[in-house]
Amino acid sequence: ISYSVTGVQTCALPIFVKTVQHSETMLAAAWLHDVVEDTPKNIDDIIVNFGLTVAVLVESLTDISRPEHGNRRTRKALDLKPTANALPAAKTIKLADLIDNTRSIIVHDPAFARVYLEEKEALLEVLREGDQTLYQLARQTLREAQATLGAHK
Repeated sequence: ISYSVTGVQTCALPIFVKTVQHSETMLAAAWLHDVVEDTPKNIDDIIVNFGLTVAVLVESLTDISRPEHGNRRTRKALDLKPTANALPAAKTIKLADLIDNTRSIIVHDPAFARVYLEEKEALLEVLREGDQTLYQLARQTLREAQATLGAHK
């Protein structure tokens, strides 16, 4: 369980597990995908406790930008580069996270959702090698969220 961009407790795993074939490594990385960003733990801790393969996936799911790298738009553009080069398994986990967070943000922070959805459209473009069922669900989820925001102008 992690916290979405809205601070609401969330978990992408129900979508992930229900929708795609996955390995134990993918499942572990999905559970751990925000640990490095949201806790004092680092990639070395993930290696020691879960192994190198899980750590490689977690690292590719971890944003690399920091506040000193510039404004949000600049940081999110920087974060796209490693995601674009991630393994398909990591992209699949990221798709599940995108779906879960998008559903949450529309309900809990519609004002920020406009910025968020623009960022996620760019993210979706680099996730094409992820699971195709989740990719299509992510695209649909973004369209539905944009329609919901459009209805609340």
